[in-house]
Amino acid sequence: MMPFAKCPVCGGELHDKQVEKTLRGGGHTVTMKVAAEVCLHCGERLYSEDVVRAFEEIRGQLQKQEFSHLRTLGQSFTVERDWPNKAIQPAA
Repeated sequence: MMPFAKCPVCGGELHDKQVEKTLRGGGHTVTMKVAAEVCLHCGERLYSEDVVRAFEEIRGQLQKQEFSHLRTLGQSFTVERDWPNKAIQPAA
């Protein structure tokens, strides 16, 4: 799948896996499973060029609020601004 025989970060061994990927755009989030090569040593994920192009297309759809080919999955939340521990702040 990839042009790398070893991990470009640490030189570790790569294995094909299905991984969970989260993409964000325009205040929206998409979670999906995707094929990647994953380093067994450091966990680095390598994606094929066509998968990376699909990521860019999905982010663009999210920013434009075009949700074709996407389905609702649960809800997302963030803490309120008045959360008691000031080290924790809202994400948006």
